Amino acid sequence: MQTIRQYGELFLVFFKIGAFTFGGGYAMIPLIRNEVVQKRGWLDDRAFMDMLAIAQSMPGPIALNTALFVGNKRLGFKGSLFSGAGVILPSFIIILLIAILFSQFRDNPLVERIFKGIRPAVVALIVAPLLGLGRSAGVNRKNIWIPITVALTVWLLKISPVYIILVAILMGIFHYLYLKNLMHK
Repeated sequence: MQTIRQYGELFLVFFKIGAFTFGGGYAMIPLIRNEVVQKRGWLDDRAFMDMLAIAQSMPGPIALNTALFVGNKRLGFKGSLFSGAGVILPSFIIILLIAILFSQFRDNPLVERIFKGIRPAVVALIVAPLLGLGRSAGVNRKNIWIPITVALTVWLLKISPVYIILVAILMGIFHYLYLKNLMHK
């Protein structure tokens, strides 16, 4: 039987991640992985990567989806409620405070420069952990060209990621059918 302490621990882990992560959901994923796989052992790395793949394919914010899956895996439905609340509440509180205060400072040149200065740091906070996640997902020197090509295609050619996902799905189906055909011969 789950205790209040276990629910509280789940809530606090995700509250801490939600409160101290800048850069959105993808910046949170490495921190979630560190907490639930490496520090607490709630999931093994393979289960986390499988869960992350499902969380990415579901509608909604990836950090929330990941928190919900981890909470559900750890403590069932109630666990998903506590982990979801933990990851959402810090952003909600911060956005509420910013909305209240920002109206007073929105035209301040210093505030504008601060936000422009934060942008490169946010990019670095997203890219660095993604490299570690890529290694866990099997991205190596042989196939690093795939994410680089996708990123450049989206950025330089202004092609929607939706089209790239659709092409990848079709290629995956074709590859599966091709392999299935080879196995039956």
